[in-house]
Amino acid sequence: MPDSPWTTWAPGTRVVVRRRLSPDDAAAAGKPLTDVIGVVVETTATTLVLREDAGGSAPPHRGHGPRDDAPPLVSVPLDAIVAGKPVPPRPPRRPASRPD
Repeated sequence: MPDSPWTTWAPGTRVVVRRRLSPDDAAAAGKPLTDVIGVVVETTATTLVLREDAGGSAPPHRGHGPRDDAPPLVSVPLDAIVAGKPVPPRPPRRPASRPD
């Protein structure tokens, strides 16, 4: 897949990729595909390595609070990627509203 755009993404680029799950993972998840949102760490001849950067979950997504561990790295085999594109940076967190 050398002509695929994800082979040329520079480290630090925030992207979303849709990938095929392995048969066992697809059976467990009940679906054949999943998406990963992350920041490119490295691209090798066979793998795209992303640092997860989805956010938006409750409780807060791991790795985004002051005491959280760093977001995990996800290694996606290039031959499992079905589609992908760069996405804008995650918007900054809004402060919690205070009752008046």
